Amino acid sequence: MSLLVVGLSHRSAPVSVLERASLSPDAQVKLLQDTVAAEPAAEAAVLATCNRIELYADVDKFHAGVAELSTLLAQHSGVGLEELTPYLYVHYEDRAVHHLFSVACGLDSMVVGEGQILGQIKDSLAKAQDLHTAGRLLNDLFQQALRVGKRAHSETGIDRAGQSLVTFGLQQLARGGDVPAWAAGKKALVIGAGSMSSLAAATLARAGIVEVVVANRTFERAERLAEILNQAEDAEVVARAVPMESVAVELTRADVAVSCTGATGLVLTAEAVAAAVGGRLPDAGAGRGSDAPLGAGEVPPAPTRAALGGTNARGLTDSAAPSSGDDDACPLDLSAVQPGFSVMGEAAVAGMDAATLEQHAVWVDKGTVVQRREDARSAAEADAELIGALAATVATVGRIPERRRPEPVDEAVRPEPVLFLLDLAMPRDIDAAAHRLAGVRLVDIESLAEASADAPMAADVDQVRRIVADEVAAFGAAQRAAHITPTVVALRTMAADVVAGEIARLEGRLPGLDDKHRAEITQTVKRVVDKLLHAPTVRVKQLAAEPGGAGYADALRTLFDLDPETVASVSRAEDTHEKNREPR
Repeated sequence: MSLLVVGLSHRSAPVSVLERASLSPDAQVKLLQDTVAAEPAAEAAVLATCNRIELYADVDKFHAGVAELSTLLAQHSGVGLEELTPYLYVHYEDRAVHHLFSVACGLDSMVVGEGQILGQIKDSLAKAQDLHTAGRLLNDLFQQALRVGKRAHSETGIDRAGQSLVTFGLQQLARGGDVPAWAAGKKALVIGAGSMSSLAAATLARAGIVEVVVANRTFERAERLAEILNQAEDAEVVARAVPMESVAVELTRADVAVSCTGATGLVLTAEAVAAAVGGRLPDAGAGRGSDAPLGAGEVPPAPTRAALGGTNARGLTDSAAPSSGDDDACPLDLSAVQPGFSVMGEAAVAGMDAATLEQHAVWVDKGTVVQRREDARSAAEADAELIGALAATVATVGRIPERRRPEPVDEAVRPEPVLFLLDLAMPRDIDAAAHRLAGVRLVDIESLAEASADAPMAADVDQVRRIVADEVAAFGAAQRAAHITPTVVALRTMAADVVAGEIARLEGRLPGLDDKHRAEITQTVKRVVDKLLHAPTVRVKQLAAEPGGAGYADALRTLFDLDPETVASVSRAEDTHEKNREPR
């Protein structure tokens, strides 16, 4: 038998697929039962979190196992196999062990180093044990994964490489600022009373939130969480419980709302969020009057033709404008040109692109405009005026705007958020459309994935990876050594039977043998057998622990002509014992 894992996670699938493929508690139970009932699998465990769905199994055939596990995942998730397959990954034997150990250490988490995954792995093992779907292999694997995860957190600074999903989410709400400073004085609504919601409530309380309201479908659980928060010594917060029917009202009072439930539909719609913030948004305010001072970086409006005293861009009256060079055909925006500045001068086209420059040249060269341009340039005063006007224009607007260039559009200023939403559920609890509402800031699993994609990896991560590699090697050696244990046990059982048979024959030949001498002879024969078997059995375990050492068990069975059924019975007895073990 060999370890196989088939699954999908935030690294292989988009959030929309993970949402649809999420497994309810009942679906997880049915999946485990159907997996061990399938032909290729003897053991099974499911690791289902917000960010991953993985099915672990002990299988006797690789290809048949992959096909069966993939089909079962699709069947129980409700996502068609053809649609699900592109997002599935498969790990086998040592790679499967390496994957779970990496997950346990937080290396595969959305937020690197988060420790909540350890509790989820423990819950997965407990569920498999309760359903008797975990045997020797998965018991050893998951318990070792828990030890590896704890070792990584105790021996390295992996906790500094990332935080829990809750802490990271609150940092995103605070836009990377100091969370306690952001949370001080705010009121929070926590929807749900499970492990994630409880962690969120406790984190908010420690951060400085003054009030936490807990809403849950089972009111007693909400009351219990509120009581725990009120009794906490490390936080000064007032907590109370409300039924789910009060969420809409409480949302109008809350500054922060965190939701993480097991609901299959939306808990907060965009309409409900809009209604909650509708009365709290500041007035948009009327536009600034014409005499209002300009803000930093603002450009003054371009002067109109009337503001230029009825003259055209050359300083001429409209009646004196060139007839063959109609101002309206000029590719420059004449309304932005200062009085006395010639639109036909060479300096007027400074900074223009080639296409506009060509259009301007064609316009200037029409009719008598060229002559007028030469007349204007011949006068020293016109040149002085030209230079002065150019300097004033550049100082005001930076350059002469082109007529065909669209005017910049002022974007509406988005008001500061009055309601912060953190959605940690999968599938989502809060309508994604809420992020478009004015006065609302929404952070959900998808935005957390984007925010953490480029997070820098700490040096501690490399140290954890070395721990994982060492532990994978040790686990493989232990499993290979354990594989030969039933054979060694069967050999020693056979030797004990031989000793017992020979002692019985001796008693038949020497009926007058007293108890003292019989015991001495029996002990002597057993010592001889033990000494003869000690070196071979110890050595064969050492050899079996090395890569490729599985064949030593077969060799031992062949050399000593061991009964295969005896060996198998030892294995079955060990598996029965392992399935009844509790997680540590």
